[in-house]
Amino acid sequence: QVQLVESGGRLVQAGGSLRLSCVASGRTNNIYRVGWFRQAPGKEREFVAASWWSAIITYYADSVKGRFTIARDNAKNTVYLQMNSLKTEDTAVYYCAVDLHYSGSYSNANEYDNWGQGTQVTVSS
Repeated sequence: QVQLVESGGRLVQAGGSLRLSCVASGRTNNIYRVGWFRQAPGKEREFVAASWWSAIITYYADSVKGRFTIARDNAKNTVYLQMNSLKTEDTAVYYCAVDLHYSGSYSNANEYDNWGQGTQVTVSS
């Protein structure tokens, strides 16, 4: 398995920026894709962004396209989520996850195998 630890979440004003980090350890050589998801109170976990581990191919939810950027540093086993122009509706717990066998859609949370514990992002008005 792969262990994941997210960090970087905090309270920020609308229009501000944050960069989340996710450090992976364990069997990182088995990672096919890495994704970011978020979950707000009372809502289902939703897809935010994803990337192939060994290719410059990225995907974004329409709600964050143009504002968020996913990036990787494979040598450091770290994935980042740069969040700009934050909105109050971005408030959620953000999770990173890895897909170890590429068995389905990058946007489906059920296709990911290992998850971090999440980091809270709160955007104030």
